[in-house]
Amino acid sequence: MLTRIRLGRSTYAPSWVKTNPKRFPRAELRKAGGVVEVADVLSLFHEESVEADAKAFRKLLAHVREVDEKHRTVLMVQVENEVGLLFDSRDGSAQANKVFAEHVPGDLLEFLSKAYDTLHTDLKNNLKTFVARSKPQSGTWEEVFGSSNKTEELFMAYHYAHYVDRVAAAGKAEYPIPLYTNVWQNYAGEDVDNDADTPVVVGGGGEPGDYPSGGATTNVLDIWLRFAPNLDFIAPDVYLNDYTTLCSKYRHGDNLLFIPEQRRDEYGARRIWIAYGTFQALLASPFGIDTLEPETNPFTKHYGLLSQVSQLVLEAQQKPGSSVGFCFDELVGSKDPSKPVRKRFGDWDLIIERSFVFGKPGTGSGMVIHRGGACFLLIGWGFQVTGRSIKPDTKFNGILRNEEKVVEDVSTGKLRTLRTLGGDETRSGVSAVMPNEDPDYGGFPIAITIPANTGIAEVEFYSF
Repeated sequence: MLTRIRLGRSTYAPSWVKTNPKRFPRAELRKAGGVVEVADVLSLFHEESVEADAKAFRKLLAHVREVDEKHRTVLMVQVENEVGLLFDSRDGSAQANKVFAEHVPGDLLEFLSKAYDTLHTDLKNNLKTFVARSKPQSGTWEEVFGSSNKTEELFMAYHYAHYVDRVAAAGKAEYPIPLYTNVWQNYAGEDVDNDADTPVVVGGGGEPGDYPSGGATTNVLDIWLRFAPNLDFIAPDVYLNDYTTLCSKYRHGDNLLFIPEQRRDEYGARRIWIAYGTFQALLASPFGIDTLEPETNPFTKHYGLLSQVSQLVLEAQQKPGSSVGFCFDELVGSKDPSKPVRKRFGDWDLIIERSFVFGKPGTGSGMVIHRGGACFLLIGWGFQVTGRSIKPDTKFNGILRNEEKVVEDVSTGKLRTLRTLGGDETRSGVSAVMPNEDPDYGGFPIAITIPANTGIAEVEFYSF
């Protein structure tokens, strides 16, 4: 069971916090014409707030330890929720202005200078003034980083990371289980998902304040990884971003990939194979899964297969680069939005593409695990795999064996051969086909494409 603690917005704060703005001051938003508006979120820059937050979190984890330490039902805890400030790039309150006018903390400047070569590209893109000014080791925020909303975001990220780390440290002192915080993403450039059917209503945008400024987006992820050491990992919420791109970005700095929120539809469900198969994800969880019936929930199918092969997936995750996950989306008219996946394993290049049918091609998703040599485990539906030896003197490539498998023992991952596949089932020996459950025959009278059964197969290629 995953326990999530939602304290990121002051709407979740108790009444004695909400009604005492003198003790717990709010952040302030700078509006046009010099107008300042009180935000519905506590300001970071007051000791009473972080002390009360840390005390509450410490007591919570003490309670969890008391009632659950023997059972270990609670595996980990989320600290806060989608941290950051909306509708402004930084807190505009008097105390925040005072801190912003002070010199940049030395530990931040030292970190950015010494670790610069290893910083995420998205952060480096916001440090051009810092680099142009020869990475100064003293000065105010604007003197060091320039006057921009990116500087203000960096300022907020540094202080949010410290705040959340204090809260996390207090809880961990009582009960040292894994802790993380999740991240509302920015949506700009290559990060934007290409699903034209999804309306962007409340997703935000690409500037700090459109999304929560100071949260651990990739342009300040390094700040969080460095200054919130009591968090075990930083977890992206993935809704409107390109799934593969964001997964890749959040593996930066050996950060563990853990997706606490993502789309709950079939479009989202297909993508969990990318998270688990390519990026060694610990979790990919739909938000609002309880709003769907299990019988019609697309995750039932995907999680069902994943649970069967979980031991095999875990073993592959211990060998990064030994597996790849993928998905193929619905065709848009006659246009295919999903490109074939090309991946090299040892002496073999694999081409993974949506499976051939005479009618309309269907969706596909799954993963391929390299089992050594020319042997590969195929998991999923709606795709086909072709193997090509990379040896320069190769004259022929083919399938030596192709077997549908069933998991005999989930705890060990032991497989049993259910049937041998060949002929039409391999497109005359060209590709190992993992069909969908209901392939479209397009009126073709000969059923040469069999429907999916277990969704698990093992293929061994050969060449000479």
